[in-house]
Amino acid sequence: MPKSIIFITITLCYLTACQKPTLSTLPVYNEPNFNPLWLPTSALNSDTIHRIAPFVLRDQLGDTLSNQDLDGKIYVANFFFSVCPSICPKMTNNLQLIQESFADDPGVKLLSHTVMPWVDSVAQLRDYGERMHINPKQWHLLTGSRAEIYQLARQSYFAEEEIGYNRDSTEFLHTEHVLLVDGKRRLRGIYNGTLPLDMERLRDDIWALKEESSRRF
Repeated sequence: MPKSIIFITITLCYLTACQKPTLSTLPVYNEPNFNPLWLPTSALNSDTIHRIAPFVLRDQLGDTLSNQDLDGKIYVANFFFSVCPSICPKMTNNLQLIQESFADDPGVKLLSHTVMPWVDSVAQLRDYGERMHINPKQWHLLTGSRAEIYQLARQSYFAEEEIGYNRDSTEFLHTEHVLLVDGKRRLRGIYNGTLPLDMERLRDDIWALKEESSRRF
């Protein structure tokens, strides 16, 4: 077969059936080992993709927040407690970068779940939010039952990875992990909330997710 015919055949193959599918901008995470899965964008809506379980919690204003309120929104989740003397204030300060970067974007939210709901009442969270310059319209400090928060953290967000997945609410939860969730409740990123460079990476990944969602797959 002449070389010109071979070249044309290969080119047509690439442009049609042989062309590789477009991969998603960011991976998805289906298991607490946090092995990334890079999938074609057409596969992201599969029922086999892990999603954050439904929840209903209260924020620092006393308003209820559920997973339904976040449909279609990108959000960042982490776990803290207001009387934490070291790691939690550092994470909160670092997450200010995300609050400032998306201050005028109603499609991006932050959710900080207390791991000491028996201490962190609505009033306590409101005081903490004011002290840490948190905008309650964008950044929700959440409280509720210990059992619900701990199950959500360990089995939905994989907040303690594999080591914590099967722990129950009798074992204290404390993690520096920050999680990125897309508009369809899929886990798309994990970051160390104590590292400013990781927060910069998180900011960039949110922009990547916004671009990805604009393609409407």
